[in-house]
Amino acid sequence: MNVRRRLISATAVTAATALGLGALSACSSDSAATGNTDKFDVVASFYPMAFLAEQIGGDHANVTSLTEPGQEPHDLEISTKQRAQLEEADAALFLKGLQPAVDEAVSQTGIKTKIDAAALTTLEDHGGTEHAHEGEEGHAEEKGHSEEEGHAEEKGHSEEEEHARDPHIWLDPVKYAEVAEGVGKAFEKADPDHAADYKKNTAALVEKLKGLDGDFENGLKNTKTKVFFTNHAAFGYLAERYGLTQEAISGLDPESEPSAARVRELQQEAKADGVTTVFYETLVSDKTAKTLAKDAKLKTDVLDPLEGITDKSRGDDYFQVMEANLKALQAALGAK
Repeated sequence: MNVRRRLISATAVTAATALGLGALSACSSDSAATGNTDKFDVVASFYPMAFLAEQIGGDHANVTSLTEPGQEPHDLEISTKQRAQLEEADAALFLKGLQPAVDEAVSQTGIKTKIDAAALTTLEDHGGTEHAHEGEEGHAEEKGHSEEEGHAEEKGHSEEEEHARDPHIWLDPVKYAEVAEGVGKAFEKADPDHAADYKKNTAALVEKLKGLDGDFENGLKNTKTKVFFTNHAAFGYLAERYGLTQEAISGLDPESEPSAARVRELQQEAKADGVTTVFYETLVSDKTAKTLAKDAKLKTDVLDPLEGITDKSRGDDYFQVMEANLKALQAALGAK
């Protein structure tokens, strides 16, 4: 929707100059990819945000994602071309805390509408107890420090605690619906000419997410066990919503390696809680999950954190993959 942008402000000119003419000319050959369209141009950080933007924006939005299909979103680095893409967009939709490079790039742009999904619902800590202990130690040490040093430490701890909060809100249909409602309102405000359609599309999406929530609630109500093992701690919100217990081989970081003690602990827990399956995912290595499963004589299966859709995904969109996740959980937990 760059009709507005034909009268380019001095600020935009300055920003474009700072990005470099080379970056802009490289983008100009692909208008759909850079946001130079007559639609409401939205740059989304990764798949769950892009899916929301597409569903809510409908025919009025041109949505592009900073994270390519199959790319691990946690590792994303922003290119010069993508920075130019952000500057040209009408809105940026991202999830603060998941992709630090995106957070930094969005904060540095002059884009008017910045939608942080993390601010549209409540984030919780599903794997950050380590940070809490560090914070307590820091407060004890503050007594021996100057006031300025104390403030610096407090700031550092608050950043650590924020980082420890679980960003995987899209895997809980209820929280995802809350985010959808916030995104819809932001779209209505940013593009009032199409507000009625955004409102209608948002309502339809929220209703569909309510249906998905009902499927999970009913499908996981009666199971032999409530414990499941995952590659990394992406399913904390989902587990909490439906009365399950997630035990992650790694923490919130999918690339971190578990200690030998953690592996032994999981092997013992598998026997105690009747765990049958170790879940792994499509975008990161399954080596650790399969090793644990082999040693503990467990099965393996995919539980997709839906950070991207690829040809390996069990479905073509969010809803199809979530339904596949439900079936995988039902089989692993012994649903009755």
